[in-house]
Amino acid sequence: MQYKLFQADRISFFSLSSGSCGNCYYLGNAHYGILIDAGLGPRVIRKRLAEHGIELSSIMAILITHDHYDHIKSAGYLGEKMHIPVYATREVHRGISNCPMIHNNLNGSTKYIEKGVPFQIEDFRITAFDVPHDSNDNAGYFFEFDGQRMTLATDVGSITDEVAYYIGKANHLVIESNYDEEMLLNGRYPYYLKRRITSGTGHLSNRQTAEFLANNFTSDLRNIWLCHLSGDNNNPELAYNTTKDHLSRKGIEVGHHVALHVLQRNILSKKTEF
Repeated sequence: MQYKLFQADRISFFSLSSGSCGNCYYLGNAHYGILIDAGLGPRVIRKRLAEHGIELSSIMAILITHDHYDHIKSAGYLGEKMHIPVYATREVHRGISNCPMIHNNLNGSTKYIEKGVPFQIEDFRITAFDVPHDSNDNAGYFFEFDGQRMTLATDVGSITDEVAYYIGKANHLVIESNYDEEMLLNGRYPYYLKRRITSGTGHLSNRQTAEFLANNFTSDLRNIWLCHLSGDNNNPELAYNTTKDHLSRKGIEVGHHVALHVLQRNILSKKTEF
C-alpha cells in the first residue's frame, strides 16, 4: 500500500535504545515508519513502539548501519518472521549472515543498497554514506522528506569530509557523543580498548562532537540528538553540557537557536514531532 505525505502529517522521531546495550531508532508518520538498526530483542521493540502508539506491523523497513551485534540483534527475526525488508550494503549483509548469534538467515527480506546512491521508501528519499568505524562498511543515513532533511551518524570514529557534508545538510541531526575523554583516560578500560575507542575508527568523544557542532552550526539545524553514550565513560548530563557549553561560546543558545536532546541507554526517549 502506498501512502503519501500531506501537509498535515507530522514526522516523528524517537530512540527505542541507544548505546552498546542496543541501538534502535524510529522515524515515521501517522501511517508507517522505518527503524534504523534493530539491536534490541523483538519483544522489547514491539513493546517500546506500542508505548508511543505504534504497531510493529506499520514498520515498512529496517535500515542497518553496520554489523555489530548491538545494531543487528533482531534483524534476522524481523526480516524473516515479520517480513520486514532489511536494507544494508552487501558487506553489512554479509556480516549479518556470518554473525553466529543471528539465528534467522535473511533471504527474501534482504535489500541491497549502495553508499551515495539514493533510494526510496514510501515518501522518504534516503542516501547511505560512509562513516569510519571498525566494522564491515559502516554507514550513516541521510533522509529527505516533505522539504525536511535528517542525518543519522552513529559509531563515528572521526568526522570525515563526507560525514561533515551530510551533517551540514541536516535540519535534524542524530550524532554520536560516546565518551568523556577524562573519564576514559582515568577509567578501568584496558589500554588496548582505550586505544581502539580513540583510534579514528572507534567513537567520537563529547568534546569532538561539541567542537564540530559549534564550529559548523547552521541556522537550518533545528534538532540535535546525542546518541550512543558509553555506560562507563560518559553520562547524559555531561554529554549535554559539553555540547551546550561549546555552542554557547559561539553565541548559539540551546532552546532558542536549536533544541538539544540526549538519547539514553536502554531507555525509550520522548517522541519529537516536526
